[in-house]
Amino acid sequence: MSDVLIDLQHISKVFPPDTVALADVSVSFKAGEIHALVGENGAGKSTLMNVLYGLEHRDAGDIVFKGAKVDFRTPREAIAAGIGMVHQEMLLIPEYTVWQNVVLGTEPVGMFGTVDVHRAREGVRRKIEEFQFNLEADALVGDISVAARQKVEILKLLYRNVSVLVLDEPTSVLTPQEIPQLFGELQRLRDKGHTIIFISHRLDEVLSLSDRVTVMRRGKVVSTSASSSLTKQDLARQMVGREVLFTSRRSPQEPGDVVLSAHGLSSSTVEHHSALHDVTVEVHSGEIIGVAGVEGNGQFELVNAIIGLIPLTSGRLTVGGRDITHADILARRSLIAFVPQDRGKMGASGAASILENAIMTHHILDPSFSIAGGLGLSHRRATAFTEQVRKQFAVSMGRVGDSFHSLSGGNQQKVILGRELLLETPFVLMDQPTRGLDVGSIEYVHELLLDLRRRRRAVLLISADLDELFMVADRIMVMWQGRVAADLATDATSREEVGYYMLGGRETAHAETSS
Repeated sequence: MSDVLIDLQHISKVFPPDTVALADVSVSFKAGEIHALVGENGAGKSTLMNVLYGLEHRDAGDIVFKGAKVDFRTPREAIAAGIGMVHQEMLLIPEYTVWQNVVLGTEPVGMFGTVDVHRAREGVRRKIEEFQFNLEADALVGDISVAARQKVEILKLLYRNVSVLVLDEPTSVLTPQEIPQLFGELQRLRDKGHTIIFISHRLDEVLSLSDRVTVMRRGKVVSTSASSSLTKQDLARQMVGREVLFTSRRSPQEPGDVVLSAHGLSSSTVEHHSALHDVTVEVHSGEIIGVAGVEGNGQFELVNAIIGLIPLTSGRLTVGGRDITHADILARRSLIAFVPQDRGKMGASGAASILENAIMTHHILDPSFSIAGGLGLSHRRATAFTEQVRKQFAVSMGRVGDSFHSLSGGNQQKVILGRELLLETPFVLMDQPTRGLDVGSIEYVHELLLDLRRRRRAVLLISADLDELFMVADRIMVMWQGRVAADLATDATSREEVGYYMLGGRETAHAETSS
């Protein structure tokens, strides 16, 4: 095949002691194509790309690039050869400008060994124009959107003249409105001759963007097919090994008493975050309220106000009739199960063990985790609880003492979900719980949410995925500029109406009426 640019032949990788991540994987990538890698969490997609990129060393197999065998020992060697990778966790310096982040490590040098600022800035500006990226070279990265930061990461590699871009979940941190622009830019890159390999769990995106799709399951390649020959159901079946339902299973149910009452919440602007302005929301038992909004319109601040991470300037919060407006975080956690959007920074400790992450909060609130007299932790109880999380929430993991980092992203999320939902609190606060999960895991989380609803728990679900909200939420609350723009019954609204409010439709309508 003369158009094959990268040929991975019989790649195997085993993580000690006996976790087989890749088992005799062979797959090829053509020049000038967008090629998607899909599969369940832990299927081996990221590991395969890390092997290609020099982040992981394979145990067997060959890598052929441009017709010659290569063995990249570091990402620097891969970049020098023309292969770059953008990971889910962006590595940018917020205090630096766009151009400073792009040239970092490869700064052009002028007289006396100093950085040639003009040449560096102009070089970045030309790259922005060449690839039609909507970026301002002098903007501080801390002041731009998450979508713009994603483009800066890609621009860093284009500045280094890579011909192959590997993108790991490039849309996981983007809102629905931001994704089409990124896809347009990726298609332009392909049309200019770049090869793009992207890992994604969003099957609609995979089918709309990619030329070919490779499906992986349990460290092996299941198939490689032209995207035009596949359906969303085909991909899901190949990934999971069974049929996956994409329709709502939310049945009619009368909500009960008010569990969460957040009335008139207001907060000041903190750093680059929004302020809240007189936000009121009630969540009843047996009810799921979804919160939608373009990122940066107060959803994150609402979550932090409820859990106690930012102070309120006014307003009142109660859970189950108990006033928690001025309560500390620990007191709130006895009433609130909390799944944060950033599992790496807020939901877990990567350096700690799986067991330590699984028992967080439980070991404080549940006396059964202490040995007699409260003198220490009962390792037997902690181990039994971690095994309960493993079995009940289908976590694929090794030993409970292994590092939390040893788990795939999806399995890390399952540990956090299991830990929080086993708290049995009356109110559950979930912020982007399915971000970065595969289709089978998303279906599983949706079942967990609907089970919470059936068991009369109250759930506030913040999600950037409108399909998700329409599948599980009873009502959808839309936020705009720190305010509640709309509170809509899910069965009486549409994606178009919700999207209208997400983009400031209420203010637009008011302005038209006034004129």
